[in-house]
Amino acid sequence: MISAVLPTYNRAPLAFVKGEGAWAITAEGTRYLDLGAGIAVNALGHANPALIAALTEQANKIWHVSNLYTIPEQERLAEMLVDKTFADTVFFTNSGTEAAELAIKMARKYHYEKGAPRSEIIAFEGAFHGRSTGAIAAAGSEKMTKGYGPLMPGFTQLKWADHDAIRAAITDQTCAVIIEPIQGEGGIRKVPDQCLKGLRDLCDQHGALLIFDEVQCGVGRTGKLFAHEWAGITPDIMMVAKGIGGGFPLGAVLATEEAALGMVAGSHGSTYGGNPLACAVGAKVMEIVADDAFLAEVGRKAALFRQGLESLVASHPKLFEAVRGEGLILGLKCKATNTDIVKAGYAQHLLTVPAADNVIRLLPPLNIPDADIAEALTRLEAAAQSLEA
Repeated sequence: MISAVLPTYNRAPLAFVKGEGAWAITAEGTRYLDLGAGIAVNALGHANPALIAALTEQANKIWHVSNLYTIPEQERLAEMLVDKTFADTVFFTNSGTEAAELAIKMARKYHYEKGAPRSEIIAFEGAFHGRSTGAIAAAGSEKMTKGYGPLMPGFTQLKWADHDAIRAAITDQTCAVIIEPIQGEGGIRKVPDQCLKGLRDLCDQHGALLIFDEVQCGVGRTGKLFAHEWAGITPDIMMVAKGIGGGFPLGAVLATEEAALGMVAGSHGSTYGGNPLACAVGAKVMEIVADDAFLAEVGRKAALFRQGLESLVASHPKLFEAVRGEGLILGLKCKATNTDIVKAGYAQHLLTVPAADNVIRLLPPLNIPDADIAEALTRLEAAAQSLEA
């Protein structure tokens, strides 16, 4: 029988009806330790009381208001993001994909308004920027683009971390460079700080804009509010989503006043983007996550988790090769097939997420208790042992 749902996912035979913190619970009451967090979405865990309270309070006031009017909740969240980042201005979307579309438009419009139109955008192999036609054109992989042509023109994909190729490709006709400071779908590949600094310098030299996609690696996941902060540089435009809503659909594009100069009244819009419900939840997430003490705890928990993962790799050299990532966006580079290890985790009531380059992603809630980290390591060990038995 054909499912009523379009079959675009290879779904595991699991369904969850309830969640508590780092745990997802089936209708039968079986508890699974969730190290995926909805793929870095549930930044504060399932059913977080503070987020429930913020959502409920706003739901009892007003849900949706057209962007034809001022939305106080949107203004408040925008001010919080501007206060904590490089940005001067924010546009709210419902997803990372929508954020990618605006980032592309904003970069091209910038050069048009400057009187010297450019459309060429440099991206990188292994990237994931969403699944709209513009976003897949940026990523460029056959898996993402096959059968969907003609693609949006103007994108060049370079090998990841090929410095010579970057220097050769960027010219005075380059509109922008778009990059994830840490690739998520691409296999938890962190761009070295020096490389990000070099990209910033190259963009400045050629008058190109630098776009950071922090949809998966941002909002506290690395122990800084945003991953690029480790490198001590800033982008011109940044895409944000996933964790910013703590599970409620919310995305944003952050930009400098200069980069956004072409985005005037009528140049872009959204029916639902920046709605009061999403922004009320997003403001509560920011209130919690942007706190220095909270971010320090993310770093401490990450060190604890990473130490255990390094021991796991050392104990099972036939299964694992290395630990990747920063903070609580971690990856296990596997020697065995990563999907086999994910399935072995299911048998231990443990949820992990596969990625490219034969990697397993570990993206737990940022506030995961130490006891759950210990339990996660125990279950990963049991999953490994089951494959070696």
